[in-house]
Formats: sequence, structure tokens, C-alpha cells
Amino acid sequence: MDNKEWYESWFDSPYYHILYKNRDGDEARRFIDHLINKLELAPKSRLLDLCCGKGRHSVYLNSLGFTVTGVDLSPQNIRYCKLSENNTLEFYVHDMRKLFRVNYYDAIFNLFTSFGYFEREHDNELSIAAAAKGLKKGGYLVIDFMNAWRAVNDLKPHHNKIVDGIEFHIHKEIKNGFIYKDITFTDSGSSYSYREEVKVLLLKDFQRYMKNAGLEILHTFGSYDLQPYQEQISNRLILVAKK
Repeated sequence: MDNKEWYESWFDSPYYHILYKNRDGDEARRFIDHLINKLELAPKSRLLDLCCGKGRHSVYLNSLGFTVTGVDLSPQNIRYCKLSENNTLEFYVHDMRKLFRVNYYDAIFNLFTSFGYFEREHDNELSIAAAAKGLKKGGYLVIDFMNAWRAVNDLKPHHNKIVDGIEFHIHKEIKNGFIYKDITFTDSGSSYSYREEVKVLLLKDFQRYMKNAGLEILHTFGSYDLQPYQEQISNRLILVAKK
């Protein structure tokens, strides 16, 4: 019997990357540019891409002259990322709830809703605390999360999406404080089923996490071009906190 958590199976599956292959790379790079300008990071600063996926943000940050570490729970992702390693870019399999390096990074980035996956609230607190300990004094933690308020209010229970000839059937519901997304599809005669679970976390929840970890929230943005966060209309909840 497979005892893996949903994120261990789904993020390590090639179908995850097929379903989300249409993510806007230009938008992601512009977002990084805006963040770098806002944080005024010095050349060669040490950065951590926490839950790096296939490393698109890590590689771009490194191309800007920063020393970058990417970590992710998915061995498959990290095997792919390691093809891009160099003297100032490295990748490791790592669980965000655990300490990685202490007092080491000038900034840590956790992007594209790579948070809120855990059943236990304590695991969210552990993740923020571990990130805080990884920062140098004066370092920044950036979290890019969905605007959960809008995600709940705009939720569409059913939709289908065809990518690379595969029709993904997607069902969403809200239960026990989580948004559940069930994804079913058939490929080459075989049927597959995966689930995503993301906790409905509001600004007040992140304010508590940051305070408990000894971090001060400096900015809350609502979009990738860093417009101010407005609960009822913003697409994202982007937080910049300082140690």
C-alpha cells in the first residue's frame, strides 16, 4: 500500500508538469526582477529557492549573478535540476519542515503556492521557523501564496483541461479548512487519479507564523507586479518578511 503523502506522489509525477506546463515563464522572470529590485540584494547574495520544483526560478536567479540553492521534496525534480548545476547553483532533496543551513541565506523564496500542504498546523509553523533560522540577520523571507479569500469565493467545482492530448478532469471542493482538487485522467489506456490539498491560509495566519518565528512582515503584495494586496480582488498574497 502506498503510504506517501499526496504531494510526494503528485509532484514526483510527470503528469504534474504536463498539467501545469502553460505557466508563464516571462511573468515569472518579471516577478523575480520586481522582487530583486524591491529587496535591493547585493551581487553574489546567497539565495534559497525553497520548494524549487524543476528549478525555473533558481536558474533565473543564478543568471542574475546570485549564488543559489534549490531544494525540493521530489527526487525526480532534483534529478532534473542537477543538470543545470554549476559553481554557484546547487540542488538538494529536502523537506521544508527541517533545518537546511543556519544563518546562511540573504533571502529565501517560497514561490507559486508551495506552502500549506500539511495536515498538521504545526508543520506549517515548523516550515516558517526552519526558513527563519536559515536566514542571516536582516535576511528576507518571501512567500508567494494564493489569495485564499478569493480562491474560496471564486471556486469553480468542475472543469476539464486538455494538455498534450490528455483530458484532465478537475473537481474542487472546500472541506475542513482545505481546498481539495481531485485530478483524474486517462493516458495510453491507463487511468490515473491524484489529489492536491492546500490549506485556506489568510493574511492573519501568516502574520502569526511570522511573528512566532521572529520575522517582521515588511510588505504584502497582491500581484506579480507588486501591487498592494487587497483581500477581495488580488490574485495573490505575496509576503516579504525580515529577520
